[in-house]
Amino acid sequence: MRLSSGVRLALSEAARWLLVSAMMLGSIVWFDELKAGASYALGLRLDTLPVQPAPIETAADRTSPGTVELSAGARGHFTAAAFVNGRPIQVLVDTGASMVALSYEDAERAGVFVRPGDFTGRVRTANGIARVAPVVLDSVSIGDITLYDIDAAVSEPGQLGTTLLGMTFIGRLSRAEMRGGVLILQE
Repeated sequence: MRLSSGVRLALSEAARWLLVSAMMLGSIVWFDELKAGASYALGLRLDTLPVQPAPIETAADRTSPGTVELSAGARGHFTAAAFVNGRPIQVLVDTGASMVALSYEDAERAGVFVRPGDFTGRVRTANGIARVAPVVLDSVSIGDITLYDIDAAVSEPGQLGTTLLGMTFIGRLSRAEMRGGVLILQE
């Protein structure tokens, strides 16, 4: 059966509109991923743009300059609002983690963009062996404490629910002590 030129033209036009609609929907759904990929491909570093950190509520109680006290949460964990490369990120302070481990999503929030080929490291976790992308963070701050050039790892997408503030940060402090359900960190 042959289609008339008018029917072929109408089907062609409908296919174009369907393609454009699908592209628009895809760009809305994957906007952050497309933006990150485009900035990486073009060599733009979005994390170098001037950013004023927004005030965020923190679990850190400042006692003296360079000292932060964290109270244990309901489950006994120490969580805090930190700034990674100047961007606010909620972290779990974990002395059992050998390094700072960023979730893929928090890494992007902090302006750290990794490609699939960057996942060259292997780490042992409670759930087995995981692939990570080794990175160096410009800065990590918690309360009045700021450290620079922190070795870290970015987990694969969806593999880590909470960013861990591990020993590559804690080990550089002059003091990390727990007393009566309070974790004391001192620069």
